[in-house]
Amino acid sequence: MEFMRRKMKTIVFMNALVTVIWCASPRCNPEDEFLGRFCKEPEPEKPKCVDIMMNYCDDMSYTHTMFPNILGHRTREEAELGPEYLLLSVVHNLLNGECTPDIRMLGCSVLVPRCEKEKVLKPCRSTCEAVRKSCRHAFEGIEMAWPYFLDCDRFFVSDQEGCYDPLEGLRVTQEEDQASIDNSPEEPHTVIQFSYQSNTQMNSILKKTAAQCPEIATTYSIGRSVEGKDLLVIEFSNNPGVHELLEPEMKYIGNMHGNEVLGRQLLIYLTQYLCSEYLLGNQRIQSLINTTRIHILPSMNPDGYELAAAEVQGTNDPENEEAQNYYSWTLGRGNAQNIDLNRNFPDLTAVAYGRRRHRHFRSDHIPIPDAYWFDKVAPETYAVMKWIRSIPFVLSANFHGGELVVSYPYDLSKHPLEEKMFSPTPDEQVFKQIARTYADAHATMSGNNSERCGSFGSIGQDGIINGAKWYSFAGGMQDFNYLHTNCLEVTVELGCDKFPAEEELYTGWQDNKEALLTFMESVHRGIKGIVKDADGNGIKGARISVRGIRHDITTAENGDYWRMLTAGIHILTASAPGYTRAMKKIHLPARMQKAGRVDFVLQKAVVEPDIEEDYNIPSMGTYERFDPYNQFERYSIREQNQNREERQEKPWWWSYFSRAHGSAPTWLLRID
Repeated sequence: MEFMRRKMKTIVFMNALVTVIWCASPRCNPEDEFLGRFCKEPEPEKPKCVDIMMNYCDDMSYTHTMFPNILGHRTREEAELGPEYLLLSVVHNLLNGECTPDIRMLGCSVLVPRCEKEKVLKPCRSTCEAVRKSCRHAFEGIEMAWPYFLDCDRFFVSDQEGCYDPLEGLRVTQEEDQASIDNSPEEPHTVIQFSYQSNTQMNSILKKTAAQCPEIATTYSIGRSVEGKDLLVIEFSNNPGVHELLEPEMKYIGNMHGNEVLGRQLLIYLTQYLCSEYLLGNQRIQSLINTTRIHILPSMNPDGYELAAAEVQGTNDPENEEAQNYYSWTLGRGNAQNIDLNRNFPDLTAVAYGRRRHRHFRSDHIPIPDAYWFDKVAPETYAVMKWIRSIPFVLSANFHGGELVVSYPYDLSKHPLEEKMFSPTPDEQVFKQIARTYADAHATMSGNNSERCGSFGSIGQDGIINGAKWYSFAGGMQDFNYLHTNCLEVTVELGCDKFPAEEELYTGWQDNKEALLTFMESVHRGIKGIVKDADGNGIKGARISVRGIRHDITTAENGDYWRMLTAGIHILTASAPGYTRAMKKIHLPARMQKAGRVDFVLQKAVVEPDIEEDYNIPSMGTYERFDPYNQFERYSIREQNQNREERQEKPWWWSYFSRAHGSAPTWLLRID
């Protein structure tokens, strides 16, 4: 009986199974249509709008989405397991809060697109482009590529195609916040975070600042350090990227010695201050930027800074102050090749001393000796030399640490056996005026304490000193500026502590802010003008001479020039090969705030032999010769290839993404 019961159950189950199979829609085979059999494929279920159930996208302005999404993820689970969603979940921390939630919400508009009436709507391309313009620098700052799924052309559409703004809800919140700020009695002001930054963070700040003020600022690289770090410059002008006729150009350079860091920080703060104050309507800053082209290189030695910063952190022991002082005075001073960059420039001062008795010799535009290129030239030095030669700079300051003083050329003593000997340039009075401009505007520099730091003995009582009188050395950058170009550069020593504590940075900014601004404004002292021919065309390379000063300056591409001078009566001469000379007598008032305009018109003339001699001093070489044997390029390419092989390690964030997924998201890596 038991056997029969089991058999009956089995028969009933089989019958039921057959019924189910028979009732199911017949499967379509390729031969069915050929044999005339009726067959109908089951229709796939149409995608429907579903609730957004992804934690990092739950604050979008809409509540429904659809799968597959724009990227092809078929389900919510598949989207959540992808590297795109992982990036959105950590982007706030990766970018230190910058550009969030904008980036996250923009990404969510692709991963969980808006769904209305069972139809997917795509986000607006204009929103994507705006976010990319203002936030791309943040990804570059951490050496990460712009995410592929935020490609504005591939995954976003135009307004005409019917799109929506994925940041709509965010804008409402921001408008409400702005309204509450506008109702506040406190006036808007510049906010600066007084802390140290890594090289990556510094470059990110510079690019972010330029993005915030695109009408007056831009960034550009003048080259790379030994370890491949960008030597990034930020420029301020009412027409950034363009040399404008009669607009003077000046530069600030910081961190030439990697362990002397206050100048680096001050220049980072200065860039933020200039941008913010210009936007806030500060008339002084607007006037400065609208009439001046300002170039700021916060770090000439990023490799040295990295070493110095690491060592200072490693010796951050309150009980071992002696070790801290030792490290801050030594480690990171040179570049990654251990080259002191302020001893690495061509020694043109010795050339000037050796030829100063020549009847037609001048102390300007001295060519670089060919022999210089056969010594070790640091890539940072090479980059700055090319930069200085490419732009008609008028004024410059180079920031250091270890004392509190402004030194000016010459740095090399005019007597080889005297290490501390007053060695003035032909522009001694002009340099003293420039140096005093910074020292007098500084909070404490021009005080009477003549031995502030005690590192090199007495430095005088007014905060300025001739470099060679302080201590003599060859190959310095400020001497090179003066003897090779039109630019007048001084060295600003910012204090005894080369690597001050972070809590002292605010005081350093307050002490130097006015001096930084006043110094930039001083580029408008002296005279300016245009040298033209009889047809009104500017003459490039014409010389402007001042009687009593054996140092000429030359005109720029369109014939314009700038000549810093002290108050008084001066006799000027303009000359150029193939033209007659022109002479003018001028008077500069003592309190003149703007440069006087002095133009010249030169007439064509047959070049006389004695005049021609002025332009071709024997054995001087040619000014245009720069690395004539391609010596630097040869060994720099070899070293860069070697460094590139040694630096195959991925960015610091790479391991997090590569471990989380079987296939590593290589689209996150930048391709330089």
